[in-house]
Amino acid sequence: MNLDWAIWIPWLPLIGTVICVICSIARPARQYASWAVVACLLGSFGLTVGTYFSLGDSVRDIIAFEWLRVNHTNGAFSTVFGYYLDSLTVVMLLVVTGIGTLIATYAAGYMKGDRGYARFFAFVGIFIFAMTTLVMADNLVLLFLGWEGVGLASYLLIGFYYKKPSAVAAAKKAFIVNRIGDFGFALGIFAIYYAFGSVMYADIIPAAQAMLGQIPHEMLTGSTLDAYNSAMAMQEAWPNLLLVTPFLLMIGAFGKSAQLPLYVWLPDAMEGPTPVSALIHAATMVTSGVYMIARLIAIFELSPYALPTVATVGGITCFFAATIAVTQYDIKRVFAYSTVSQLGYMFLGVGVLCTTGAVFHLMTHAFFKALLFLTCGNVMHAMAGQLDLRKMSGMGRIMPATKWLMLCGCLALSAVPLTSGFFSKDLILYWAINSGMQEGGNPLFLWLGVLGLVAAFFTVCYAFRVWFRVFCGPTEYTMGDEVHEDPDADPYGDEHGHGHDQAGHDEHAHHHAPHEMPWLPMNAPLVVLALGAIFAGWLGVGFDAHAHGWIGNMIEHSSANPAGYVPPIHLTQPHGLPVMGPGPASIHAGGGHAAHAEHHVMVMGMSLHWFMNLISALIAGGGILLAWYLHLVNRAAAAKLRSALGPLSNLLYHKYYVDELYRAMFVLPLRAVAWLMYYFDHYVIDGIIAVIGVAPKIAGRLVRPTQSGLLQGYGVGMLIGVTAILILILMSTGPFAILGWFGW
Repeated sequence: MNLDWAIWIPWLPLIGTVICVICSIARPARQYASWAVVACLLGSFGLTVGTYFSLGDSVRDIIAFEWLRVNHTNGAFSTVFGYYLDSLTVVMLLVVTGIGTLIATYAAGYMKGDRGYARFFAFVGIFIFAMTTLVMADNLVLLFLGWEGVGLASYLLIGFYYKKPSAVAAAKKAFIVNRIGDFGFALGIFAIYYAFGSVMYADIIPAAQAMLGQIPHEMLTGSTLDAYNSAMAMQEAWPNLLLVTPFLLMIGAFGKSAQLPLYVWLPDAMEGPTPVSALIHAATMVTSGVYMIARLIAIFELSPYALPTVATVGGITCFFAATIAVTQYDIKRVFAYSTVSQLGYMFLGVGVLCTTGAVFHLMTHAFFKALLFLTCGNVMHAMAGQLDLRKMSGMGRIMPATKWLMLCGCLALSAVPLTSGFFSKDLILYWAINSGMQEGGNPLFLWLGVLGLVAAFFTVCYAFRVWFRVFCGPTEYTMGDEVHEDPDADPYGDEHGHGHDQAGHDEHAHHHAPHEMPWLPMNAPLVVLALGAIFAGWLGVGFDAHAHGWIGNMIEHSSANPAGYVPPIHLTQPHGLPVMGPGPASIHAGGGHAAHAEHHVMVMGMSLHWFMNLISALIAGGGILLAWYLHLVNRAAAAKLRSALGPLSNLLYHKYYVDELYRAMFVLPLRAVAWLMYYFDHYVIDGIIAVIGVAPKIAGRLVRPTQSGLLQGYGVGMLIGVTAILILILMSTGPFAILGWFGW
């Protein structure tokens, strides 16, 4: 395939959005909006597959057009609308377009009958356009455009049911919290431009690698050499700038990927339709921060404190969120906190320079978390919006397909041996513990790895708590309060029911009891996700000289390789726009999985690798047995355990009271300031303006009697005026002025 066709990967979803808008004009055509978007997403996925086979291990920078140019005293700043294609880009595009297509196909059935049907798929198209633009961007400014685009699209999708107060509040919360992170990210981009004089990946990444000694600076030419010289000069003039820059970037990553302390928006994001939860939590927006750090790993390595901070935040977050998930009753909220926890593992991975493990877990997590959310959607759809696991039991007899599909997701999430989650999560934990135990290693990483193992046990417990409670045991249930209204009642398509998801779902409106979902278009995509959840982990198993298989090879030949990847040589087309050709082979030490020399650590007479496999298997087996006993065999024991834990159980159930703390520390003070400013504006500012406006009115009323229309009145007025003028003149000259000199 001609790689120039890759330029259409982000634009096809946007074309789908345009088609949705057209379909929304004619009511009978609205039902086709979903398939227009699915077809466009499938086209993007096909182009991505073609790009994978055509690109190989090379790197290409495809320039579409010059986007921005700003002239200033020191020259001009310009950036292009260009797409950077390397193996990391391809991996991310395969996840975004592939999983996105499956979720959109499922949503075509799930959202059927909803009055905002075309609007929903239009928002999905915008979301995928923004995410693919973020992934394919060849410079930080275009990356920021996609970054903000997914923020806008998430606001629209989370608040899709805009007449539901909780959905509106969740959308605003997501938007505001992300603005905090994005402010730091924008400052980081400014700092990079100030230091390197460029925002192009082809300039800043090789320059940073040369500063780290990963590649020889003598091989740099053109704008890349200019960026290197600029950064070296800045290093001498202001050495703290490049130490601070990674921390600014990671603020943006923590906001977008929901890490402490900016994670609070993600659990509430489930207020959108369930396919939105799968889209945001699994394959797209929340992975942006992990992708950005992996892409710019060389920039983060410039500061000796940046990556340990990333690892620390990730390790603490994965444990923190897992302990919350184990006490929640809303099944979507359980998996929402699970997403926060799993993202913590990814940050732990990039923090310990295991970028292969981080991106690998990003990929496997997309499969099993999308599967888990969509099977929750099946349950919710069947139960009229019911999500409380205390109000359902034995649903496996009614929904057997959903039962076994969710089991595949729970097995992968729990990292049961030979499932996808086992290979990816185990790689991260192994690398963290190995890095801490090596001679000269950082002991912090050892403890973070141990914390990750503890979080893994909680993960197994909450995953199978849901599965055993919902699908096993005696068949008992309480239907939800979702109202299925007639979609033909509102010609404008803006009214909704009152359930958790509030979709019309006209074809299922007659059901008054739980029911299995149809295979097409709903359960069939879940089968594909289930296969990925079980078998995708084998993509990280090396059967040749490469230790970590396909995924390891892909990361090794990208800028996410912490050992450095030699950039391709700049070429110039006749029109003067730079493109990238195949470059020399990478200088590496095992790719993203072996950035530093590995020493084999022995534990209890076996290698650390096999010891970690054993521990992971024991954790998975022990967690499943505990969940089986507490949530199937003796459910009363779970209630007794919660009662025995007392305050600790309440602390976890109330999510450590973080939302309440943020409300007390930030929301209420800001609201008080807002009220003060309101009253100041209403009474002081408006009062001053009112006085200024009243003064001419009063003066007019005073003068009005003199305008009587009588000539004698005007004559007297003229006489008085002339007399007053003469008096003023005489007071400033002549005898009157002399009196004034004496103070009279």
